[in-house]
Amino acid sequence: MSGWVDGWAAGRLGGWAAALLVAGGAATIAAQAPQEPVDLLIVNARIVDGTGAPARAGSLAIHNGRITRINPPSGTQARQRIDAGGQVVAPGFIDVHTHADGLADQPHAINFVRMGVTTIVAGNCGGSALDVGAAFEKIADAPPAVNYATLIGHNTVRSSVMGRAQRSPSASELQQMKALVFKGMADGAVGFSTGLQYIPGTYAESSEIIELARVAANEGGIYVSHMRNEGTALLEAVAETINVGRLLRMPVQISHLKVDSPKQWGASAKALALIDDARRRGIDVEADQYAYTAGSSGLAIRFPSWALEGTNAEVTARLKDDATWARIRNEIVQLLAERGFTDLSWATVATYRPQPEYNGLSMKAVAQKMIGADTADAQLEAARRMMMNGGASMVYHFMSEDDVETIMKHPMVGFASDAGINVFGSGVPHPRGYGNAVRILGRYVRERRVISLEEAVRKLASVPARQFGFAERGEIREGWVADLVIFDPATVGDTATFDAPHAYPTGISHVLVNGQLVVQSGEAAPARPGQVLRHQRR
Repeated sequence: MSGWVDGWAAGRLGGWAAALLVAGGAATIAAQAPQEPVDLLIVNARIVDGTGAPARAGSLAIHNGRITRINPPSGTQARQRIDAGGQVVAPGFIDVHTHADGLADQPHAINFVRMGVTTIVAGNCGGSALDVGAAFEKIADAPPAVNYATLIGHNTVRSSVMGRAQRSPSASELQQMKALVFKGMADGAVGFSTGLQYIPGTYAESSEIIELARVAANEGGIYVSHMRNEGTALLEAVAETINVGRLLRMPVQISHLKVDSPKQWGASAKALALIDDARRRGIDVEADQYAYTAGSSGLAIRFPSWALEGTNAEVTARLKDDATWARIRNEIVQLLAERGFTDLSWATVATYRPQPEYNGLSMKAVAQKMIGADTADAQLEAARRMMMNGGASMVYHFMSEDDVETIMKHPMVGFASDAGINVFGSGVPHPRGYGNAVRILGRYVRERRVISLEEAVRKLASVPARQFGFAERGEIREGWVADLVIFDPATVGDTATFDAPHAYPTGISHVLVNGQLVVQSGEAAPARPGQVLRHQRR
């Protein structure tokens, strides 16, 4: 019996041995078989993966628009190879506050891709396409160089139903607005935005905002707000914004958090404390900022909102009427004083189409040219005349560096440019449209050491990706989308200034969107691989 068992065992062992030899031979053959080349291999890189983890040396294999391997085996074949030469490879930057709603008309978006931005969110400050689906179709047909998402904007929705009326909506009007918000979300908007310093949004009570935001919340969207006040009543505005998230249990994004009134400089710490308190209570609230002490908006924002109600003809009639203008002027003076200003000399013209020679001039210089005097009264009179001729885009110098850096240090504040797609050489726009992302890496990481490189990349990529629900973007992970930027941390930085804003940054060598190069060797490439990113229910 034992002999039979021994023979059986020997036979089994021999079979296993033969099987192992066959399997081993197959593995050897498979190892020796040529592998399909990947599309792109990035070698000799310093990987900053977007999580906040320390940088590490490595390489990336990219195929079919995705990161297939981190540190692929030596000998991996590729159709294209980039030797990073020790430069940083990071996830592409996600700019969640842009005014690039006209992307279909300028699909290369060069000012964005040249500073490493691979995904943009439009529809901010309450202004968006009313028909989100049609806008997406137009952009997809372009197609763009960057990925594109949008919010559905309150000002757009309200204007379409109520015009510029300074009153509460009727029950029927509220239902119409809710239907428009729902359609925008159904078409793929990622959330609902407000611009409560702008007309007609400024006419809305909190109850109206909550009812409209509820529609987006029910669809799993985010609430994004340019708040009602960013200076003299900053804390009240932050509390109002957080309250939407508390009541509706939806994510909240405070747009371009700042302190825009000299009399309130230093209040950033209190605003951030409100955010921290809300997060401890389970409210998902975050913020973004741009890395400058000046903002940009229209000239109209300096005028009392009641004066801007109605049609352009009605507004012009108020400005022309001496008695009404006296009232408007007095209110402007009062509002300026409350903020710590005595005139408009801190305001600079970005674009004034009737007289482009005013572009780049302060209101003090404009008043001197237009009226022959540069007093506070002359500046206000110049502002009135400009408003009667269609208004102007402005740059406002009204923030402190201390507040900018205090806000920047907060772990849940990301970065966003608040910029549109710039036409190179046109007007004198805010330089943030060319340099915001890289200014953080150059000025605030390398020079001032306000935050670390890894933290900056986390805030530029994974923080906004998570908050806005962009799946498989914002980090360098195997299987995730290959939106990437390669830059030299020793030279990356902004070159655009307020006096000369049309200047591309330095230090960005390559940018990939969905695995394709849109910036190569520091220059914009012709590829336009961007995708429309429609909302996916959380």
